[in-house]
Amino acid sequence: MDPGRSGVVVVGAGIAGVACAGELLRAGVPVQIRERARATGGRMASRRFDGRPADLGAAYLTVSDPDFAEVVRGWQAAGLAREWTDTFVAYGGRGRREVRGPMRWAAPLGLRSLVEQLARALPVVVDRLVLGVEPGPAVDGAPCAAAVLAMPGPQAALLLDPALAAATEAVRRQRWSPTLAAVLRFRTRRWSDFRGAFVNDHPLLSLVCDDGDRRGDGAPVLVAHTTPEFAAGHLAQPTGAAPAVEAAVRDLLALPDPAEHVHVHRWTYARPTAGSDAGFHLDDDGIGLAGDVFGEPRVQTAWRSGRDLGRALARRLA
Repeated sequence: MDPGRSGVVVVGAGIAGVACAGELLRAGVPVQIRERARATGGRMASRRFDGRPADLGAAYLTVSDPDFAEVVRGWQAAGLAREWTDTFVAYGGRGRREVRGPMRWAAPLGLRSLVEQLARALPVVVDRLVLGVEPGPAVDGAPCAAAVLAMPGPQAALLLDPALAAATEAVRRQRWSPTLAAVLRFRTRRWSDFRGAFVNDHPLLSLVCDDGDRRGDGAPVLVAHTTPEFAAGHLAQPTGAAPAVEAAVRDLLALPDPAEHVHVHRWTYARPTAGSDAGFHLDDDGIGLAGDVFGEPRVQTAWRSGRDLGRALARRLA
């Protein structure tokens, strides 16, 4: 499908891009999603190890928006989402303590499955690298009514023609921090019940989740996220960080046995640290930007940003 001059091209098939495209399609606006990866999901990424999924990106999702709650209830009814826990532990200067918070939701098939469900009726082209967005607007030289870049600002900046001044300035103001996500698979579960742990004031770790508890299958799998500072020193060769991450996790949880396998995934742009509270960006050049950088860095924020941008574009193009 070619959206043509009357349609919209959405670049990026994370939850923001998929939510945007869904609104456009429901409004009768021709739309196409182009994704450079081989699957939808974006930073709600999952990868299978011996047939079992593990979440490499977002660790969970929380819900406070009534509209997003309806979406989550749909996932729950389909068996794709489950309430996980409202209690984590925190490690820090005061030792180990339990901390209560909002209910955290997880996905038995991996968070990617939630984006895939939203995208199932959408025209998505995966493994499609977009090289440029030009005035007109046009994507890779083909004219369209509007172009949406649903991705971290530094990645969007590589696509935008400098003549698209408003969008270029909007992405220039964004700031992002990196992380490494490590999946540690063990022979048996040798740790006490903790579900998830915030790790404060640690030189290497920021978060550790019991993926077997999160997934609900009890598998002996942990997923650890590193600090931005540690990640920044290993972006060129993330696999080389595996021994240090494993040692830090084993030390934190007092694990006697080494992991059988450690996989490290690099997220150069993992989390927005500076952006905008505007909800989304849409300018007179027909360029839209969406994602969790336009509010609190949450899955819900990204979904709402894409949804609201899609509605704004549909009104403009009606």
